[in-house]
Amino acid sequence: MFISIKNKNIGMKIALLGYGKMGKMIESIAIDRGHEIVLIIDQNNAEELTAENLKKADVAIEFSTPDTVLNNIAACIAANTAVIVGTTGWYGHLQEIKDKCLEADATVMYGSNFSVGVNIFFQINQQVAKMMNKFSDQYDVAMEEIHHIHKLDSPSGTAITIAEDIIQEFDTKKEWVDVNPNEAVDVTLLKPEHLTITSYREGEVPGTHTVIYDSDVDRIELKHEAHGRQGFALGAVIAAEWLKDKTGFYSVKDMYDFKS
Repeated sequence: MFISIKNKNIGMKIALLGYGKMGKMIESIAIDRGHEIVLIIDQNNAEELTAENLKKADVAIEFSTPDTVLNNIAACIAANTAVIVGTTGWYGHLQEIKDKCLEADATVMYGSNFSVGVNIFFQINQQVAKMMNKFSDQYDVAMEEIHHIHKLDSPSGTAITIAEDIIQEFDTKKEWVDVNPNEAVDVTLLKPEHLTITSYREGEVPGTHTVIYDSDVDRIELKHEAHGRQGFALGAVIAAEWLKDKTGFYSVKDMYDFKS
């Protein structure tokens, strides 16, 4: 692994695009790690998202909403300010953004989850799916995710990443299907090739993701449970430190090398 929890980059200038609970937590962690917040943009001062202001920052960290994220990314590319994108719900435009980034020789990193623990979970999930694929005639696989009631997207971006990694390795699953536990499910629409993701929204749960392999004789569960948002925020700041002086289009997975 070539990331470090310890900060080796002192004095980065950071812009925060989105200033909700995550933005405020990122601000606190960034300052604690020796960085400076030079710009904060939210719905109250969107007009201040200008190239002139963005150029004051070494990197922008974007945790806003699916409605504003594309505009924020475009502004960073135009200003040639590196941007970490934690907002999800826009991945249908991924190739378009990648093309714009590379054409402008800009820097963009995106990820459904920047937590170190979650990225380790991603790797474990892929390896288990690869092994369980050999026994797909005995085991079926499904997923559950739980988030706070304020979360706008369903399933979560993290759940989608987990599901897509399973589909890549598990031959009998071809696409994921979101299941709302509060609505009646027409089981006739569910097919064996569907990977179901049951999405719960409860209280202030920061994020729990479970992969379930079930058979007639036993049940295997892989589970990641976040204790709070701190891991997501710390991971975003670590990503900003890793991205410093780099150019290109990256996934957060590019930041991890578990082979070394």
